[in-house]
Amino acid sequence: MKRKYSKTLELIFHRPVSGNIKWKEIEAFLISLGAETIEREGSRLEICLFGVVKVFHRPHPSPDTDKGAVSSIRKWLEENGVIP
Repeated sequence: MKRKYSKTLELIFHRPVSGNIKWKEIEAFLISLGAETIEREGSRLEICLFGVVKVFHRPHPSPDTDKGAVSSIRKWLEENGVIP
């Protein structure tokens, strides 16, 4: 795993939950794991990974991912054995 992706993974698993992780970094990390993305209506993005489809809302106007989405992604990764 590239250094920048391992750093993103560490940020996702950091306690307390970080509210300043850039969505582009999370999206790039998930794609590096093999995720497929599909643009949906509005700011929604469908992510297919681990045989599961999840829909996330791209943050705007701030590029930072909210804490709830970070927690959801962390749980999804943990359930599939992706941990730092």
